[in-house]
Amino acid sequence: MTRMTRRGALRILALTASSGLALAAGTATAQEDPVTIGYAVARTGANATGAGITTIPNYELWVRDVNEAGGLTMPDGSQRMIEVIEYDDRSSNEDLVRAIERLASQDEVDLILPPWGTGSNLAAAPLFARFGYPQLAATSVTDMAPQFADRWDRSFWMLGGGHDYASGLVDVLKGALDAGTINNQVAVVSVADGFGIDLIKAARPAFEEAGFELVYDETYPLGTSDFAAILSEAQSSGADSFVAFSYPPGSFGMTKTAQSMGYNPAVFYVGVGGAFPVYPDIANGQPDGVMAVGGVNADSPEIQDYFERHTEFVGQPPDSWASAITYASLEMLEQAIERVGLDKEALSEELASGTFDTIIGEVQLENNQLRDLWWVGQWQDGAFRAVGPADKDGAVAPVIPKPDW
Repeated sequence: MTRMTRRGALRILALTASSGLALAAGTATAQEDPVTIGYAVARTGANATGAGITTIPNYELWVRDVNEAGGLTMPDGSQRMIEVIEYDDRSSNEDLVRAIERLASQDEVDLILPPWGTGSNLAAAPLFARFGYPQLAATSVTDMAPQFADRWDRSFWMLGGGHDYASGLVDVLKGALDAGTINNQVAVVSVADGFGIDLIKAARPAFEEAGFELVYDETYPLGTSDFAAILSEAQSSGADSFVAFSYPPGSFGMTKTAQSMGYNPAVFYVGVGGAFPVYPDIANGQPDGVMAVGGVNADSPEIQDYFERHTEFVGQPPDSWASAITYASLEMLEQAIERVGLDKEALSEELASGTFDTIIGEVQLENNQLRDLWWVGQWQDGAFRAVGPADKDGAVAPVIPKPDW
């Protein structure tokens, strides 16, 4: 378990220097103690790819943005700079638990930000509850969110459930079926782990109710790297729609395999990773028409500004799904602090009941859950654009059938 990265140490040095400048100028900001914010996130191990794209860059960008603006604003109008304590959980829930315990009991940080991923957030939730910290679980997809919010009343579930994404996809495909652009046959594969299990469990009855037939329905083990047999079976099934409820390795591997074998169904949908900024490279510069979980309103000025700032700071764009949700959750936290300060109980109550202005628009949680979300997106003209729900402001019409690879 690593205490802090070199970048984190440099950020603290930069904070010290800027505070010294403020003191020399006689400002009130430098007279306030910094707000200590801790987190344990995977910089190494199996979760490092997701955390390195969605979570860590947004934590670092937000800290930069806040400190450049003078720090977090308190209810009395004073400002306090942010100081970060970071641990690498090494993609291990045991390391994660130890790190959070240390942040709370030894480092005594003011706030703790959540780890990356559903499993990690579930492992951390009892600790957030025990120590009283609000938990903004911005990268957790779970149908159990209502029950978890009841069990841990300071936990906030920001990314919906598997049923939401499965039903959202079925709604998009139902529109194409009714328009006569696809047949009612679907080939579906799912990773035999959390995310895939939740989605296929919800998708089977939703497809059936909408008039679809699952002519190929196969699960594959986590860690699978050869998808040739799966894609060959899907191709020969006669289905116009190929759906993969997959993690990034599967999303990427199936894309490359489909291209190499000339498999180009009218609908090609992948799960996590399809909205990542690296996906166009994975697809050899031909991502257009591919659908995936998530989405953003790509024409929103706030989203465009966020993408520009993220790209300038990190060196690449954010993903077009959970990245914006993660940054928006930090904006919520920032605004809640300005209203009620750092008291953990008051913060949790404000997060649960308040209304917040964020890069994804005005946000108000429902029973500790963010429900106003994008369920389906599609690559169009080089951008990953939201297509479902179709009646949500900013949605674009899906392109079906997809262009050839």
